[in-house]
Amino acid sequence: MDCDSHDLKESMFNNFSDVADWEERDFAGAEVKDMRVEAEAVVNDVNFAVRHMAVSKSLPIGEDVAYINVETKEGNRYCLELTEAGLRVVAYGFDKVDKSLSMQYHETIYSLLDSLSPAYRDAFGNALLQRLEALKNVQE
Repeated sequence: MDCDSHDLKESMFNNFSDVADWEERDFAGAEVKDMRVEAEAVVNDVNFAVRHMAVSKSLPIGEDVAYINVETKEGNRYCLELTEAGLRVVAYGFDKVDKSLSMQYHETIYSLLDSLSPAYRDAFGNALLQRLEALKNVQE
């Protein structure tokens, strides 16, 4: 079968276009993260190291934002905003958003709580030690 270079280039271009179209369709059909699910995961992950933590029931939750109320072991209350950018304090109290606050985003809940609560840091460190000791005992 004879094939000139123009036909070969045209064929390669068409195949590449098909792949590019498929990728665009794939991204267009992809579901955006549900922030409620993400917020629940955050709460479940560190609930042991704070006095209280729950997804806000009174502030709006969408595909791009959720709010979490947290009370540290020291008794300080915060409302946290969770977005794709990360987590940040948006109020000193539950179920509030203070637009005048301009707090930095943290990539993880661990980083944010570490900056807010020395007791969180201790509780997290103790939990890690207990898990390592349990792992050591299983291996022996």
